[in-house]
Amino acid sequence: MRFTSVFLPIRATSPRDLVERVVQLLVGLFLYGVALGLMVRGGIGVAPWDVLALGIAGQAGIGYGVVTVLVSLLVLVLWIPLRQRVGLGTVLNALLVGPSADLALAVLPEPSSLWVGAPMFVAGLVLLAFATGLYIAADFGPGPRDGLMTGLVRVTGWPVWLVRTLIEGSVLLIGFLLGGPVGVGTVLFAFGVGPLIGWFLPWTTRLRQKRSLVLARTP
Repeated sequence: MRFTSVFLPIRATSPRDLVERVVQLLVGLFLYGVALGLMVRGGIGVAPWDVLALGIAGQAGIGYGVVTVLVSLLVLVLWIPLRQRVGLGTVLNALLVGPSADLALAVLPEPSSLWVGAPMFVAGLVLLAFATGLYIAADFGPGPRDGLMTGLVRVTGWPVWLVRTLIEGSVLLIGFLLGGPVGVGTVLFAFGVGPLIGWFLPWTTRLRQKRSLVLARTP
């Protein structure tokens, strides 16, 4: 395989299609970070990948941020047998999601009670699934974790919701065994995000494809 073939080419039906898809990608990644902020502020548990990162950090005695980077690199290594290719969306995912999550955390207040925090978490979960569908449908390549999901869907032929649920459930179990913090929200995320993405991703993909076809015929 040539080195250049590792990277996804950027294609568009027209210049306007390219601009709209880049905007869709950026909006999707920004909303993804906001969704993470909402779930963290909810205070009822962290997502399975964060359970894993915190569990490893506790066992290894290194920082959460360093572990997060290492986990992302490991996930990208898992792309190799799946023959996944890196795209613009893959790179921007790593660069933009974190800052947008920090921005959301800076703006969102601490919930005054569980009755406020729990709906914040649920809103974040739904928003994250929508944002995932939005930026993947822009067709610039998925982020590390979503690329693992889409690669397994393509290779196995299993539905999106099943693959995502299996990934999140496995990560949750490993993180829990390593001592990562688990709450009610963690379980809701692990078993709720798959079905939600399974609904949002096909919908956003159909809308994007129809829009691209329209722009292809626009002079």
